[in-house]
Amino acid sequence: MSILLQVILPVFFVVGFGYLAVWRKWFSDAGVGALMAFTQNFAIPCLLFRAISTLDLGQTFQPALLGSFYIGAIAGFGLGLFGARILFKRSWEDSVAIGFCCLFSNTVLLGLPITERAYGTEALTANFAIIAVHAPIGYTLGITVMELVRGRGLSGKALLQKIVKSVFKNALVIALSLGFAVNLSGIVLPEIMTDGVDLLSRGALPAALFGLGGVLVRYRPEGDIRVILYICAISLFVHPALVWITGSYANLSTSNFRSAVLTAAMAPGVNAYIFAQMYGRAQRVAASAVLISTGLTIFTASLWLYALG
Repeated sequence: MSILLQVILPVFFVVGFGYLAVWRKWFSDAGVGALMAFTQNFAIPCLLFRAISTLDLGQTFQPALLGSFYIGAIAGFGLGLFGARILFKRSWEDSVAIGFCCLFSNTVLLGLPITERAYGTEALTANFAIIAVHAPIGYTLGITVMELVRGRGLSGKALLQKIVKSVFKNALVIALSLGFAVNLSGIVLPEIMTDGVDLLSRGALPAALFGLGGVLVRYRPEGDIRVILYICAISLFVHPALVWITGSYANLSTSNFRSAVLTAAMAPGVNAYIFAQMYGRAQRVAASAVLISTGLTIFTASLWLYALG
């Protein structure tokens, strides 16, 4: 257990320090907003761009790996959507936002550092493959279902244009697309450029973890506690359990299996709240779920690490 704590606690120490710094007014709320804008729009995109541009795509993008993870993720979305509607009598629009919380794990800010500390940098290859299609799949599914249930009467063409526009204005998607373009084209970037991108990348995860802690100060555990706990249960237990089952059936390699299950076991990311805010639906529930599940991840991720061996 002491080894597990050595893996988990440093990550949450940085998150907790960010929370404390903003809560005690040592670091301004405006400053943490600027820090998150920097990490989300520049530093993390640089990290993902470099990772994708240098990956061996043939070895990395394995259908079994992606299928195992996203079968679990999409099932989580369905459970969140219909559970919110049937069990908690929420509106269809609220239910989609709640389903998105159950779909969108914090693959970057929590998944990457915890996997790296647990299994080493070489284990991140599978993580990057999952992350590469995370935003496109997650936002495409969430936006499509939300627009359908809102019943706006959009034509198929208009709906498609709205989805594409929403997905491809995301900085992470842009960075991933550029990384794929460089990788597939065989372009060799000048060393001065790659060194500069690497400099930006190195501070991405610690800065983002600190910023995540600061952002969580804005959120208060309000709203329907039963819905929040339902989201936590699906995100922290059901999703990784489904990935465990599908990954076992698909005979994933040990490294890919560990990365897939551990990534699935992460709390909903800030994108869950951003999606709810984008549509003005279930915002308090989404914010509270991000806050509470992030804290619970300290304990639940330790359990999954123990189970993974």
